[in-house]
Amino acid sequence: MQAKPALSAVPLHELIQNRWSPRAFAPDKAVQPDAVTALLEAARWAPSCFNDQPWRYLVCDSFRDRPAWEKMLSCLAEKNQAWAKNAPLLILSIAMQHFGHNGNPNRWASYDTGAASLSLCLQAQALGLAAHQMGGFDADRCRALFNLPEACTPMAVLAVGYQAEADSLPEDFRTGETAERQRAALAEKFFFSEWGKAEN
Repeated sequence: MQAKPALSAVPLHELIQNRWSPRAFAPDKAVQPDAVTALLEAARWAPSCFNDQPWRYLVCDSFRDRPAWEKMLSCLAEKNQAWAKNAPLLILSIAMQHFGHNGNPNRWASYDTGAASLSLCLQAQALGLAAHQMGGFDADRCRALFNLPEACTPMAVLAVGYQAEADSLPEDFRTGETAERQRAALAEKFFFSEWGKAEN
């Protein structure tokens, strides 16, 4: 399988160093129930404001409920469908818009749901699975097809499964799958003491 470790200024924990977002998935390899539970437990134990846990996750498994999985696949942008059709799990992350304890708007709900999703992705890496988060999906279609409550925000769809070789992808995705990972330099995005000031 394609390994793409992060080229970092200092060594990182191997889960962080080696986590990336492949598009090549093995359609014939199911994710076992214990592994699915581990992914969700990792998300469950993420930090959140007031411990409100505003995240919700809707899991669609091609091996256990093909019709639900097909509905989720149909919510993806066409370009994402071209490769995500091989991922056995399609998981919708959802942020609830109000605090559970007082009903007030929770402006940190999206932030906290993102933290939970990263925890899920790192647990996937630890289990030898691959995870790829997608913003290219139709949130309104998800609402309609899955009867989502009104006061929530569908955030992303995560494709999860076992990685396959890059040559299993449609041709226009193969270059990106094998290309070196890129990030902006630390000094461009991370500041010290004041805006725009890089570490000396």
